[in-house]
Amino acid sequence: MPLAIRAFSVWLLIAAAEVVHGILRMQLLRPLLGDLRARQAAIVTGSLIVLAIAWLTRRFVRAATTGQQIAVGVFWAALMAGFDILFGRYYVGYSWSRIAQDFDPSRGGFMLLGLAVMVLAPWITAPRAK
Repeated sequence: MPLAIRAFSVWLLIAAAEVVHGILRMQLLRPLLGDLRARQAAIVTGSLIVLAIAWLTRRFVRAATTGQQIAVGVFWAALMAGFDILFGRYYVGYSWSRIAQDFDPSRGGFMLLGLAVMVLAPWITAPRAK
């Protein structure tokens, strides 16, 4: 199976986990912290989810070189950014301004930090030679 198909398969798992994570954030964290603070806190838990999935699937993905690992991470981040934007806009009904807020640190959005973790996750969790 080609690397791209393995990477896409794992991204589907990440996307599913992040949808569940988002539902839990809306149900549990938002009432306690408010919307913006809940979204900010969820960057940490979402990043941990991504790192856990990357670690659990590292041998399946088999990205052997640093270049392949970063390429897989960029692929995941691009798919996730697109998914988040399209899901937020067309399923949840967020305005473009609300979506842009998630990506804008000056407006409290930490999504770019989460995407940076996603880019690095395959490299961070890659098996190392002993």
